[in-house]
Amino acid sequence: MSHDAFLEFDYDSEERAVTVFRSVEQEIGEIDDERSRTTVERDGKTMLVTVEAADLVALRAALNTWQTLIGVAEAVAGTADGTGTESDRQIS
Repeated sequence: MSHDAFLEFDYDSEERAVTVFRSVEQEIGEIDDERSRTTVERDGKTMLVTVEAADLVALRAALNTWQTLIGVAEAVAGTADGTGTESDRQIS
């Protein structure tokens, strides 16, 4: 893979980081294809997503997918524990 991107997400608590991490880690291997692959790691309150892709189009597509997955996981976690905002509750 000739292109890569690293996304780092820092959370207020380790509990929130674990919740989001567990929500998205199950997608590893399910979304990957011959043009891109992703790894997700967590260290304390920080989650790191590494996306590798064969070309820029595949990199953009994978980044869009993972940012959406993580955004949904964050919104649901916020709604579940009461810390989310009104816009978090309007996921469609």
